[in-house]
Amino acid sequence: MLTVAEARARILELFAPLPTERVPLENAAGRVLAEEIISSENLPPFANSSMDGFAVRVADVASATPDAPVLLPVSGDIPAGSLEVKPLTPGTAMRIMTGAPLPEGAEAIVPVEETDARRDSNALPAAVKVFKAAQWQANFRPAGQDVQAGQLVIAKGTLLRPAAIGVLAALGHAHVQVYAQPVVALLSSGDELVPVTATPRLGQIRDSNSYSLAAAIEQFGGRVVRLGVAQDRLEDVRAKLQQAEASGAHFILSSAGVSVGAFDFVKEAVEAAGSLAFWKVKMRPGKPLAVGRVGGLPFIGLPGNPVSALVGMEVFVRPVLMKLSGRAVAERFTVMASLAERFESDGRETYLRVKLERQGETYQARSTGQQGSNIITSLVRADGLMIIPEGVMEAPAGMRLPVWILDVL
Repeated sequence: MLTVAEARARILELFAPLPTERVPLENAAGRVLAEEIISSENLPPFANSSMDGFAVRVADVASATPDAPVLLPVSGDIPAGSLEVKPLTPGTAMRIMTGAPLPEGAEAIVPVEETDARRDSNALPAAVKVFKAAQWQANFRPAGQDVQAGQLVIAKGTLLRPAAIGVLAALGHAHVQVYAQPVVALLSSGDELVPVTATPRLGQIRDSNSYSLAAAIEQFGGRVVRLGVAQDRLEDVRAKLQQAEASGAHFILSSAGVSVGAFDFVKEAVEAAGSLAFWKVKMRPGKPLAVGRVGGLPFIGLPGNPVSALVGMEVFVRPVLMKLSGRAVAERFTVMASLAERFESDGRETYLRVKLERQGETYQARSTGQQGSNIITSLVRADGLMIIPEGVMEAPAGMRLPVWILDVL
């Protein structure tokens, strides 16, 4: 059997980043940038006010106090969106709204709260009392404060989160070059599986893996081609694999049928249609892991037990999806935590489902309950997966180990 690290390295060798494509900005969220974004303009493009108030010269309000306010004539009004702005006459103030361009000669913005002007009035006052002296460039944003022309704004390989989409829009990028989205042909197998809408009879269970694995694929940036359920017959599995080859997917992902049972035909079908590189890994849960090729498509076969399938998805398939979509392959966000209780292992690298408790500057990890590979609710309750290294047979209470955080919000 391979170690987890060996298996992951061999799997990743089967894949390379996908080609790139140009997509409308509204479809780019969650994709990975395939070009450098170098700005051709400043952001903001012009100096503007950061709040509602009055544009002034610093010297004109230098003596202002609450007991001795400075009275300034109001020489103009500058709403947001103004296309033409007259210069500020010395010894006067101009009313200005948030985001409006600064008039020439303005040195600071006095917030409306520091004047006698009424915020709820649209009428432009003839004069305004200023109750506080202003500092140079107070409350305004100079041109290029955020982005300067010629600056590298977003690096190639960046995951386009909402903030990045906003920057691209602000810079006028209606389309953007991204890596193609990985497409995964997803297959379940087993005569015991029935649709989610069915009422299972004795010996039957609903097909949950196709839903949980599809959700994980989409969470990690991929798209799913659902192949459905293959019955425990060699010819049916072969037919599903042929369907996968014709689907346009970048690889095949299956669950169940890769162990040594009399009716586990997936492994045999893969060998018949292509080749099998390996099919066991020293990990818990999830020892059965079939990896190979079906025709020209890489194939990854996860175990059928729901926790084993999802842990295998996390350990092996998530890095594949990241590599295909142009992202640097990285582990989950990890914290060190102390075990709250003793835990026994069988020497395989173990992924323990844990709940984390903050204790000052450290974390304590407690098992979410039964750790059987069929107990999927223990994964629902988990904050993360604590990794017990290969060769460790007993992890005593207090032992500090890394925990992959499953969701960081």
